[in-house]
Amino acid sequence: MAQVEATTERVIAADAETVFDALADYSGTRPELLPEHFSEYEVREGGDGEGTLVHWKLQATSKRVRDCLLEVSEPTDGELVEKDRNSSMVTTWRVTPAGEGSSRVQVTSVWNGAGGIGGFFERTFAPKGLGRIYDALLANLAARTEK
Repeated sequence: MAQVEATTERVIAADAETVFDALADYSGTRPELLPEHFSEYEVREGGDGEGTLVHWKLQATSKRVRDCLLEVSEPTDGELVEKDRNSSMVTTWRVTPAGEGSSRVQVTSVWNGAGGIGGFFERTFAPKGLGRIYDALLANLAARTEK
């Protein structure tokens, strides 16, 4: 079973603190950023960064729906880590300054992929599909935070 990784990033014309605060606001801003691939969004504990427990369903393809129950931590400044209780998936959001008034947001998801031929297709196509989903989310984040 090989590890699968999907990474996407975007530079946003807003300071890192504003962008991070928007991402960490699971009870307010975050649901507004989610593209149509997310459904059944529900904050079960907390709602602002560290200590949040959030649920959603992620429809990666027409046939593949992931039921996610995520524990949120903030291991370092500018970093949110979402660990899925229902799978091996871990998603890390990093927000860093990128010049005056701008920030770079990088999102990386890793999980243990399937073996065999199914695993080959997962390693080949899942990162691209998830990348498109995160691109849409980051575009919504930019629209929300850029002035």
